[in-house]
Amino acid sequence: MLQPRKRKYRKEFRGTMKGFSQRGNYVAYGEFGLKALDRAWITARQIEAARRAISHHTKRAGKTFIRIFPHKPITDRPAGSRMGSGKGDISQYVAVITPGRVLFELAGVDEATANKALKSAANKLPIKTKIIAR
Repeated sequence: MLQPRKRKYRKEFRGTMKGFSQRGNYVAYGEFGLKALDRAWITARQIEAARRAISHHTKRAGKTFIRIFPHKPITDRPAGSRMGSGKGDISQYVAVITPGRVLFELAGVDEATANKALKSAANKLPIKTKIIAR
């Protein structure tokens, strides 16, 4: 699963998800892409599940580009622990997604295969998406 190798600060504030994607909002590497229409945190597990779905449908033909990376650490407190005693331990990493962001790209496969693979990947993600072509 994806996670950063090293961080300057171990824990991070939750932040807000405002605005639209200013970068990464067009198909840059492949011919077909999966574009986000909502905003959300997408976990490293969800990214991996979508990647595996694409890999399964394309039968590892062509090339898959993952255009998002989970940089943001999310903390969790153990169940039944009392209030106070600081912030919890890091439980997972997420990618912050805003509308317009291209999540995955495919190159070297035909349009029917790409549509099937990207639709399958979209089912693994918690947001509305659309399939776009270059």
